[in-house]
Amino acid sequence: MKVTKTPFEGLLIIEPRVFEDARGYFFESYNKNEFHKAGIDFDFVQDNQSFSKKGVLRGLHFQRPPFAQMKLIRVLSGTIQDIVVDLRKGHSTFGKYLSIELSSENKKQLLIPAGFAHGFLVLSEHAHVLYKCDEFYNPESEGGLRYNDPTVRVEWGLGQDQLSLAPKDLLLPLMSDIGDPF
Repeated sequence: MKVTKTPFEGLLIIEPRVFEDARGYFFESYNKNEFHKAGIDFDFVQDNQSFSKKGVLRGLHFQRPPFAQMKLIRVLSGTIQDIVVDLRKGHSTFGKYLSIELSSENKKQLLIPAGFAHGFLVLSEHAHVLYKCDEFYNPESEGGLRYNDPTVRVEWGLGQDQLSLAPKDLLLPLMSDIGDPF
């Protein structure tokens, strides 16, 4: 397993060791011992899976403490643009975002610590996304950041006319209105 640090403290790109031959491939998407050896030590308590069509934008979501979640994101089929926005005041990367393409082809995973808003945009005809969480979902702790916040200025991989969002995601607050969730 290859672990790559990003400029955001705790935000890691994980690439599994893939064994491929004419029959297909095999890899361990998660092995607690290997993660521990890499200095990544936490317990997952919930798995979430979604299916979405091209242009679906889910997010940008987060959970406030004490139910803040660390997530391990991967794509089972298709391709997404995964976005995280650092909401941890006092960090040099506060208010900045990272964009990464995750796909069933590149098999990359993104480990997102608590303190980030997270979302993704489906770039392929469809995508199945799986993510593990180290804390249970709690509706009262749910928070979000509007996908087109003018201070963050995320560059999404599709045009505005190609995006499909849930009505509740269109109403998420701007960065200036979310206060200090972490």
